[in-house]
Amino acid sequence: MAFDSAVFWDALFSRSYLNGAFVALSLATLVQFFAIVIGFFLALGRESQKTVLRYFTSAYVWVFRAIPALLILILVWNVLPQLVPTLRSSWFTPYMGALVGLTLLEAALMTEIIRSSLRSVDKGQKLAGKAIGLTPRQIYWHVLIPQMIRVAIPPTGNQYINMIKMTSLASVISLQELLYVAQQNVSRTFSYMEYYSAAAVYYLVIVSVLMVIQARLEKKYMWTSRVAPGNFDVRNIKTWGINNG
Repeated sequence: MAFDSAVFWDALFSRSYLNGAFVALSLATLVQFFAIVIGFFLALGRESQKTVLRYFTSAYVWVFRAIPALLILILVWNVLPQLVPTLRSSWFTPYMGALVGLTLLEAALMTEIIRSSLRSVDKGQKLAGKAIGLTPRQIYWHVLIPQMIRVAIPPTGNQYINMIKMTSLASVISLQELLYVAQQNVSRTFSYMEYYSAAAVYYLVIVSVLMVIQARLEKKYMWTSRVAPGNFDVRNIKTWGINNG
C-alpha cells in the first residue's frame, strides 16, 4: 500500500495528536520533577550513617530498578486499588496511575544519579563548610548542590528524554497519550505508516527541543570547570551570596 501523505498530514496536525503529545510531555515532566525531589532524599538516605535508613533506601532502589516499568504500571493500576480502597474512586485516572507508577520507578533511578553526583564533590568541601560555621542546610544548598548540578545534568537530561518515550507504556492502562492515539487510528484504518510516522515526528521534535535545552543547561553550569575538580574553594561561597542565605 502506498504512503498516503494526506492521511499523514491530517494526523500530524490533528487535535488528538496534539492532546496526546501534551499528555506525554506533561506526564514526563511531572514524573521527572517528583523523581528528582524524592530521589534527592533517598540519595541522602543511601549515604546516611543510620543503618535502618540506609537499608530501607537501598531496598527501595533495588526493588524498583529490578521490576520492569510495564509491570509496575500494571501493578499500580490493577493491584494497588485492591489494597488501597480510596484509589477506587474516579479521581484515580490512568494519568494518575501512570504518574504514580513511573515516579516510583524514576525515583529509584534518580537516587543513584544524585548519589553519584554528590559523591563526585570532594569530601573536604563539606568539612570546610562546617569549619566556617555553615549549617548542614547551607552546606548542601550553597556548597554541595551547586557543584553536583554540573555532574547530574547530563544523566538527568537523558532520563527525562527516556521518560518522554516511556510514557508510551502507559497505553497499557488506557492512558490516551501519543502512541495510544496513533494505535487507535491504526486500528480503525490500518494505515500503519501514516499514523505511526506522524507519532514519530512528534517524538523527534520533542526530543530535539529537549536536547537543545539540555545542552544550554550544561553550558550554563560549566562555570565549575574554571576550577580544577576537587579544588573548589569553599571560602569563595560569599561570592554567591551565602551571607544572604
